[in-house]
Amino acid sequence: MTDLATDYLIIGAGAVSLAFVDTLLDEDPDCHVTIVDMHAKPGGHWNDAYGFVALHQPSAFYGVNSMGFGDDVPEVHGPNKGLFPLASGLQVSAYFAQLMDRRFLPSGRVDYHPLCEYMGTGADGVGAFKSILPGKTTSITVRRKTVDGTFYKTSVPATHTPQYTIADGTPFAVPGDLPNLWMRGDDLPGHYVIVGAGKTAMDAGVWLLQAGVSPDKISCVRPRDSWLINRTYSQPGPEFFGRVVENQIAQLNAAAEAETGDAMFEILGQGGYMLRIDESVKPEMFHYATISEGEIALLRTITNVIRRGRVSAIAPGRMRFADGEETVPNDALFIDCTASAVPFSESRVHGPQFRGDTIVLQPVHVPLVTLSAALTAFIEVHFDDDAAKNAIAMPAPLTDTPNTYPLGMLANLMNRGKWSKDPLISAWLAKARLDPTGTTVAKMMADGDPRLAVMAGFAPAVERGLPGLQRLAIAAQQGHRDR
Repeated sequence: MTDLATDYLIIGAGAVSLAFVDTLLDEDPDCHVTIVDMHAKPGGHWNDAYGFVALHQPSAFYGVNSMGFGDDVPEVHGPNKGLFPLASGLQVSAYFAQLMDRRFLPSGRVDYHPLCEYMGTGADGVGAFKSILPGKTTSITVRRKTVDGTFYKTSVPATHTPQYTIADGTPFAVPGDLPNLWMRGDDLPGHYVIVGAGKTAMDAGVWLLQAGVSPDKISCVRPRDSWLINRTYSQPGPEFFGRVVENQIAQLNAAAEAETGDAMFEILGQGGYMLRIDESVKPEMFHYATISEGEIALLRTITNVIRRGRVSAIAPGRMRFADGEETVPNDALFIDCTASAVPFSESRVHGPQFRGDTIVLQPVHVPLVTLSAALTAFIEVHFDDDAAKNAIAMPAPLTDTPNTYPLGMLANLMNRGKWSKDPLISAWLAKARLDPTGTTVAKMMADGDPRLAVMAGFAPAVERGLPGLQRLAIAAQQGHRDR
């Protein structure tokens, strides 16, 4: 006799799992769901993120379908002036807590077990989880499926172990420590060294600059430079719709023209659709990070950039690299920003989402992970067998270089093509808050908005760009497997 029973056992209470559950509750009014998660609150890695972290994408299409997030008033000052505001980490966490407390739990159809570790589910459909603090193990009968929401294995600085040695006495911090530096009184660092090249490192740089730190007091260790999505072209609503479509057409045109993914990004960079901090350096990395031109302008004021590969060791005033040492002031504070939000070496190993009695949530439209999860729940309810479900929602690879990016872009196009031909999915997407253009297009069509005319250029761009995109994707496959 098991302790509990449920229809769907959800592993993880991060954004992806919650988006899946939200749509499942709407589409299958008879199902019961049990969520097991190791954090004390819903929201997954948002519980561990640094305090000044902000959502990359507009909150208008993040979270879950049933509950709006954020407002529609553009910023009136700062580096994101004129663009829709980015939700802070605290706002994201509060949003997911409200979702759990006001929608999921009051429904009577969701059981939530925080601070619990999933122990596995057997072939007999009996699973188990252990409460972390008292250590009690609970068994649970899973009537339908176990849903794994942990595929992304998100890593943040607070939970990440640096891959370099740190000598005793080295001034060291993670980004989450920075807002508390004021507590040290006059005992403040005379210099700051940002270790890492991703969006976390950029966030740390912007935070320091906006806090008043002089750019010459900041050094950046940047093993690889990154291409970045220009935030102007990823905004929601009719006002920005023309730019969103313009960007999509530009990407297809660039794919038709370019011989490699690197060349495709160079073309997009020349058009301002992709950005880079240093125009003189060829970026080797692309992690779907989004940034504004205002933030780029700030980061370009930091000229102490160290490009000697990865750090192998740090000590007061010193850093070791494979080819030697670099010195900084002895009182320099090293800020570790080397955690990878998504460990690409693990997440690149894909399989089908629907696997008999298990669903492994993966992106079907990169990088829109919550839309992907919500659509997966819709497909779970409305399609009959795993073969049909997997055929219409094939996982799209999360790639991390310009040369491999065409793989994800092609997968998005192929999936979107299938969805547009399915009346059920098309109707759902037209109402889906998480789809960046679905509800916007539906509203504009209802209003007879003349700005929809920009769509006339999309089909010809697909016809021109698709062969080039396929060619680039084929060339990228080996590079993606080798990472």
